[in-house]
Amino acid sequence: MTQRHDDTSDDDSRTAKSTSLPSSDVTEGADRAPHRAMFYAMDYDDEDLASPMIGVANPAADVTPCNVHLDELADVAWTGVDDAGGMPIEFGTITISDAISMGTEGMKASLVSREVIADSVELVAFGERLDGLVTLAGCDKNLPGMMMAAIRTDRPTVFCYGGTILPGEFHGDDVTIQDVFEGVGAHAEGDLSREELDELEHAACPGPGSCAGMYTANTMASMSEALGLAPLGSATAPAVTDERAEIVAEAGVLALEAVEADRRPSDILTRESFENAITLDVAIGGSTNSVLHLLALAAEAGIDLAIQDFDEISRRTPHIVDVRPGGTHVMADLHQQGGIPVVLRRLLDADLLHGDAMTVTGRTIKDELDALSLPADDAVDPAVVRPIEDPLHEEGALVILTGNLAPDGSVLKVTGDDELYHQGPARVFEREEDAMEWVQSGGIESGDVVVIRNEGPRGGPGMREMLGVTAAVVGQGHEDDVALLTDGRFSGATRGPMIGHVAPEAADGGPIAAVEDGDIVTVDIPNRELSVALDDAELESRLGARDEPEPAYTSGVLAKYGQAFGSAATGAVTNPAAKRDDNR
Repeated sequence: MTQRHDDTSDDDSRTAKSTSLPSSDVTEGADRAPHRAMFYAMDYDDEDLASPMIGVANPAADVTPCNVHLDELADVAWTGVDDAGGMPIEFGTITISDAISMGTEGMKASLVSREVIADSVELVAFGERLDGLVTLAGCDKNLPGMMMAAIRTDRPTVFCYGGTILPGEFHGDDVTIQDVFEGVGAHAEGDLSREELDELEHAACPGPGSCAGMYTANTMASMSEALGLAPLGSATAPAVTDERAEIVAEAGVLALEAVEADRRPSDILTRESFENAITLDVAIGGSTNSVLHLLALAAEAGIDLAIQDFDEISRRTPHIVDVRPGGTHVMADLHQQGGIPVVLRRLLDADLLHGDAMTVTGRTIKDELDALSLPADDAVDPAVVRPIEDPLHEEGALVILTGNLAPDGSVLKVTGDDELYHQGPARVFEREEDAMEWVQSGGIESGDVVVIRNEGPRGGPGMREMLGVTAAVVGQGHEDDVALLTDGRFSGATRGPMIGHVAPEAADGGPIAAVEDGDIVTVDIPNRELSVALDDAELESRLGARDEPEPAYTSGVLAKYGQAFGSAATGAVTNPAAKRDDNR
């Protein structure tokens, strides 16, 4: 590394940096001597300061196995940037463990954390004049939060996932955190002893990494490939493998290349790239949370995307990947078959993808697929990835239901019968805890429709995920004969006829606020209907007589973001007019 020369003139004898780079604002010229002094205190030198500054955004924490290893991966990314000739600058941000906060008041922080992550990374990139980013992510909201930050800053960015956890083993079978949540319901029903539940909870999570099935983190990692924000083949390698570290190191190198080529998220993201992501999403059986997050990402990017686009694409795209929660395999199994690129190749060969969509490498998805060394198509295990002509379901795994209960839409993930028609009496609860207590006490009966409201983005606030209660329903043997609907969300591990994101939400006077115990609710997947047997006049009368709910929080971060959230039908964004500032 070079040493700084003594210089008493106004001329800067350092190697000049291009003034087109944002970091030149803090490194160039005599008046930036105080700024450079601060960098020297951190052992950077003149050679570093003449190089592009690449931020390494790291949400490492001990609050979740999804992120517990990210410090190690951040070191790898830092070294990758440094070896490629860049100036790596690591900084931190927050994370919330969805699984550990699940079923508690703390889960209201989960969706808020997406916004805080995006805000904090945007602020550091903007305030410190970074030239590019490597964004690491582990737990669920890390992923959309990091991608939102990249879009807002429009800095050349490489998204990098921390990787999936490996499955545990219980009585000879692979298990995941999903099995533990469902085990709670099985224990309440008397089908699993306390000793067996204890054994299961100790076995399910064997080490670092994000939850093992096609739950939210693994889904959004897959989306990052289809969107073009991450290199193809980067989503599926498990967290504990050498391959994961190699992917992260390559991301550091690629980030510098992207800066040098001035390749920005705005050069990559288009309507077509979002259609590619939705196509992959419904083909792999992705989490319902992906609908919320892709809508939010599109809003940040200023790209027109509506909730009904998911249904239109799902109707023409077969569901071909057998993974949990609806299937039997996990992310690591998909990786053994070639990962997400194998799925993308099949979709492209079936003319279901836009092959000319751009990626972070500067090449198109088709070009990247052609360049990768993938298993021959006939060598891919059909138990994991089905042929297009012999799918698990003829249509995609995500459906959008509308009707007089959800005029603006609601989301269901098909994990069982794709011809489901369910009609039954509503059992109404004003919050998740009350519903969970009722389910665990044995109150549930075949045919019921559990309604949980006041859990939306604004009403919760924070739109809690409800894996605890949905898993308890399934664990008690009601996967197919009890429906549940809510203006909140579900975990990616939820299965069964569970309808979330009901919009408008109860807090905004949506029809879900008018439902009463015993009202007959219809869930009709083939006709995409979610309705209650009430006419418009009765709905209006009930809503008119309803008292305006008091906010659950009047101060602090939940009050702040609760007031800012938009509708789930548009991604629950806090800045719906998201537009980049040319001065950034």
